Amino acid sequence: MRFVFYPAVFHPEEVGYSVTVPDVEGCFTQGDDMNEAVAMTQEAIGLMLEDCKVYPKPSSPADIRTEPGDFVTMIPFDEAAYKKQQKPVKKTLSIPAWLNEAAEEAHVNFSGVLQDALKAKLNIG
Repeated sequence: MRFVFYPAVFHPEEVGYSVTVPDVEGCFTQGDDMNEAVAMTQEAIGLMLEDCKVYPKPSSPADIRTEPGDFVTMIPFDEAAYKKQQKPVKKTLSIPAWLNEAAEEAHVNFSGVLQDALKAKLNIG
């Protein structure tokens, strides 16, 4: 698949940048530095477009209005790469029976808890 390039408005903050993607409704994110802000913007675009049948047409960067100090950067989005990265992987694990019963009674989402714990352990967003 070819890349789709969306203009994103970067607003410098005290630390890092807040970012909006005007062509993708509800697409807002932030990053502590430029690299993280771009990566988070690519992920935010993917999340917002996940269920779209037709992608919104990107605007020309010249048509994007910004506030003083803001700047526009074109963000490449590769749907195939995003979907490959988001592909779920099945894992088998063991926990004590009493913990399993308590979690099931509390309607705990095991996958969500494992993902959150792994992100915390690895210091990832």
